[in-house]
Amino acid sequence: MVEVMDASQVDVLHRISSIVSSELSLDEMLGEVLGLTVQVTACDACLVYLIEHGTGEIVLRASQLPHAKELDVLRMNVGEGVTGWVAEHKSVVALGSRAGADERFKVFPALIEDTYEAFLSVPLMSAGEAIGVINVHHRKPRQHPAEEISLLTFIGEQMGGAISRARLEDANNRLQEETAELKRELETRKVVERAKGILQRSHGLTEEEAYLRLRNESRRMRRPMKDLAEAIILAEELNRQRSET
Repeated sequence: MVEVMDASQVDVLHRISSIVSSELSLDEMLGEVLGLTVQVTACDACLVYLIEHGTGEIVLRASQLPHAKELDVLRMNVGEGVTGWVAEHKSVVALGSRAGADERFKVFPALIEDTYEAFLSVPLMSAGEAIGVINVHHRKPRQHPAEEISLLTFIGEQMGGAISRARLEDANNRLQEETAELKRELETRKVVERAKGILQRSHGLTEEEAYLRLRNESRRMRRPMKDLAEAIILAEELNRQRSET
C-alpha cells in the first residue's frame, strides 16, 4: 500500500492543485475530498464534516458510503467525540485498532463505519482555523503509515481553503437568489395591489373581496396571480385609451 501511495503522490498533488484553482461548487469540492482520500488511503469508508457557521456544530456533509438520511442532519458539538476533539485541537488522531474503545470515541448507530477497527481523523484547515474534519475508516486493524497521515493532512490543509471559498461563493449565490426572489415578490405584490384597486372601483368590491376574486380566478384558470393581475391592468389601460379617443 505504501509503495502504491508513493507512486501516486505526484498525481495526487497535481490533482489537489487543479481542484484548489478551480471554481467547483461546495458539493463538488466535498466530492473531490472524498475521491482524494480514498485514493490516498484505500479506505473502506470516508466521512467529511463541516463546522456550521450559524450554530458552530460539526455537521456531516459528505460520505463515501450512502447516508442520505444523515447528510446535513447528523451533527455534534466541537469537542464531542474524536471528530469534535480533532476540530477543537486542530490535530490528527490515528487509531490502528479497536477505535471504538478510545475514550473520546462517540458511536452513532446510523454509521456502520463506527463499528470498523481502524480510524484516522484529520482537520480541514482554512486560515489557521478548523472548518471541518475528514474521517477515514478501515474495517480491519491498520497502522496508518506516516506518509499516509502526512498526505491526508496536506489534503486537509489545501482543501480547507478551497472549501471555504466554495462555501462563500455558495452563500453569495444564495443571497443573490433570495434578493431576486424578494424583488419578484415585491413586484407581484405591487401588480396585485393595483389590480385589486381596479376591481374595487369597477365592481364595487371590498379589498378582501377583490383579493378573493383574483385568487379564485387564478386557481380556476391555473394562471399565476401576477399574470392575471397584469391582464386586468392592461385591460383597464386599453379601456381608458379608447375612452380618451
